[in-house]
Amino acid sequence: MTDLETPAAAPSRTGALRRAAPALLGYAGVRALGLIALVWWSAANGKSAHTLLTARWDSLWYTRVAASGYGWQVRLPGGDVHSNLAFFPLLPWLERLVAALSPLSYADAGLLVSTLASLAAAWGVFAVADHLYGRRAGVCAVLVWAVLPVGIVQSMAYSESLFTALAAWSLHSVLTGRWVTAGLLAALAGLTRPVGAAVVAALWVAAVTSFVRERSAPAPQGASRWRRALGMLVAPLGAAGYVLWVGHRTHRGPLGYLDVQAQWGNGFDGGYAFARFVGDKFTSFPSALAGAGLTVGVVLVIWLYVSCVRQRQPLPLLVYSGIVTALALCASGYFGSKPRLLLPAFPLLLPLALALARLRTRRSAAILGAVAVGSAIYGAFWLNGSGPP
Repeated sequence: MTDLETPAAAPSRTGALRRAAPALLGYAGVRALGLIALVWWSAANGKSAHTLLTARWDSLWYTRVAASGYGWQVRLPGGDVHSNLAFFPLLPWLERLVAALSPLSYADAGLLVSTLASLAAAWGVFAVADHLYGRRAGVCAVLVWAVLPVGIVQSMAYSESLFTALAAWSLHSVLTGRWVTAGLLAALAGLTRPVGAAVVAALWVAAVTSFVRERSAPAPQGASRWRRALGMLVAPLGAAGYVLWVGHRTHRGPLGYLDVQAQWGNGFDGGYAFARFVGDKFTSFPSALAGAGLTVGVVLVIWLYVSCVRQRQPLPLLVYSGIVTALALCASGYFGSKPRLLLPAFPLLLPLALALARLRTRRSAAILGAVAVGSAIYGAFWLNGSGPP
């Protein structure tokens, strides 16, 4: 991999896009298949696929922020208050901007932002994998990310695609020694989702490691040190700024955002609530099948992370995916959303991408095609269910 102290020679934008074109075309094809399946399934159930993508669950909260700002809340019968302060502002800001510059509604603006962001995310995933393992692995990494069972979320007016795009390109900038760019993108990721802290941590670990290595290696130019320090300084400003603003608005100080999340039932308990949830599934049949599936899923995620360590992925990727995974699996809250919360942890997929890249093209294409069909059917079934993704 490229030395973190020395920026890699970057290809032209046209050349970089041409190199990523097979991955982006494949990604667009998988997403189109998922949308076709969703439209067909929704029509068969008398529902609107457009509504499911733009005006259900979290999408509604984002559009309300875009339309009316913060301050809207719902008081539940039990006394809990669900406030829109729980939703970070970058996506609704972009929805408002697009709606102001076009005839689109806030909901459709959110769908457009998410669509473009998903392509940017796919390109970022390709850029990271291509930088580390080559073009073929990059294409496979993008397609594996696209065919995930919960991949339909990438096409919704949710913040996962936007966050993954910012995180992937920030990590790529870290790997290629572009510290200021990495810091700016990390700050924007911190304005998108709470897990933006994982991007900040990855940048900080890489930067601190670089500073430590200077003791036993020739020091880089002073300008490089300053860029690295500036990247470290800028990276946490997005998340910290929003969290402090929420604390000021709620008059609860720096921990005010945690209080807002607690009202939603969200918190970090080390996975205790999730373990109890899974354990309760084994008390009856057929729910035991669901419990077994959840157990297998958790074991698979852990196995993938161990594979990433054995693969000797760069430390920033391990830190980033480790934190994203820990926050997803060890947080209390709505357990049905955990697969979605793992979507940004794309480095976990690199071992699978490398395995596919070693196969003949015809065989890997057949495997990915079959999984894409299954993912499209599952996504359609999932969104037409009663609970939010």
